[in-house]
Amino acid sequence: MAFTFAGMVRELAARRGDAPAIVYGDSSRSFRELDRRSTNMAAAFLSSGLRPGDRIGFLGKNCPEFFEVMGACSKSGTILVGLNWRLSPHELVSIAVDAELSALVVSTDLAHVLGHVPEFEDLLTVQVGDDLDTFIDSGHSPTAWPHVDGDTVVLQLYSSGTTGAPRGTLITNSNLAFTQVSARSLYGMDETTVNLVVSPLFHIGGAGYGMSALSQGGTTVLMPDPTPAAMLEAITKHHVTHSFQVPAIIHSLVHAPELAGADLSSLKLIAYGGAPMNEALLLAAIEALQCEFMGVYGMTETSGTVVALLPDDHDPGGPRAHLLRSIGKPLSWIGDVEVRDSQTGELKQPGEVGEIWVRSGQVTPGYWRNPKATEQALTTSNWLRTGDAAYRDADGFYFLHDRIKDMVITGGENVYPAEVENALAFHPAVSEVAVIGVPSERWGETVKAVVVLKDGHAATERELIDFTRERLAHYKCPTSVDFSSQLPRNASGKVLKKELRAPFWQQDKQ
Repeated sequence: MAFTFAGMVRELAARRGDAPAIVYGDSSRSFRELDRRSTNMAAAFLSSGLRPGDRIGFLGKNCPEFFEVMGACSKSGTILVGLNWRLSPHELVSIAVDAELSALVVSTDLAHVLGHVPEFEDLLTVQVGDDLDTFIDSGHSPTAWPHVDGDTVVLQLYSSGTTGAPRGTLITNSNLAFTQVSARSLYGMDETTVNLVVSPLFHIGGAGYGMSALSQGGTTVLMPDPTPAAMLEAITKHHVTHSFQVPAIIHSLVHAPELAGADLSSLKLIAYGGAPMNEALLLAAIEALQCEFMGVYGMTETSGTVVALLPDDHDPGGPRAHLLRSIGKPLSWIGDVEVRDSQTGELKQPGEVGEIWVRSGQVTPGYWRNPKATEQALTTSNWLRTGDAAYRDADGFYFLHDRIKDMVITGGENVYPAEVENALAFHPAVSEVAVIGVPSERWGETVKAVVVLKDGHAATERELIDFTRERLAHYKCPTSVDFSSQLPRNASGKVLKKELRAPFWQQDKQ
């Protein structure tokens, strides 16, 4: 029988009924409760007039209700749309309109946002808490449940396209089936695992990785606000064994004053990814946290990890220390990962730079209502073009070389320069602007704007940063601005961002 998230929840409820599935603060949900509440919620959605294929938005920080809604969607054939609570109301509207939401589940601490968004007024809206509990009890089981199989889409997660337009990646039950295998064979998880999930659940690093221990009958500890002190307390209190963290979070742990008194003896493995991890930080983390580390590479379109640098390949100070700069080797069970010429599709030889292509059952069937983007990303022979440039060495290890796309990854968040450039272009003093990613010890990368001012106009760095902060989520905004008399361009007039980036990355390597 094909894997479904709903089927996984039912099987775990039968096998691990009273065991804690999700821990949140001082409360927990057992596998039986997760199954019961998601079933009743699915019935309530259908009783409210929703139909298979309808989309249900979730706006909230990490909490058990996200996975309850995910289970309800898998059981009812509806689709969970993770909404980035860090976005501005304007950005949320663009996602909601694009997704054609039919319903919205929102946490109480973010419900105030809806008052500023008229587009949400006609949606079936349920608040987490007593409102959701009442809603769950209001439904009536259908005479026949909708047919749900492996090809049924269960998740729609958003990332911006290179033009800044929202792009909803579709993730099916079958895409998520590989999570079970990775949980067991890559992360070494089982029923005794306690997995700390700090990445936001609207990301694949939260929703996908977040179901890894769940799939094995282990316990998932959700954290809505991952401060260093709170994370260290959770590790000690719940005897956390596993976690996935972006470099910015690892940086905060390594430099936290509370680290000195924390009991981290339960920690077995920390996986890292989602942003560049500089070698100095990795070495400091290995020394400070005293557990195994594993680098992982994947994306929303691959439903999670496809390449990994295993703990045994971490050899600081040893003859294989250079592998700390590698993203590792492709996972044997996911399908095919190759380095190919981005234009011709020709297979590259070891040492030659090309684009990472992936062909796997983990790969998305495409983007919601965006056939052009789907055609650009997926070849006719089912290869996903990741847009990431890399090479592999003679031993099969992959090394990221540069990004074919200009995307900046800062603290695990994707920032597309075109979106920031569009915002800055509205400033009355700005003539031209180019946005690039530059090294950051804390965030891996951070956003920098290079600005050409109009003749006779003036603007300060602070003024331009504040200008973008009025229009975009703060993590997308520049943390620094350089002023230039002109931008470097090629013969066709295209800005040469590689030239703009080069001095900063060369300094970082020195």
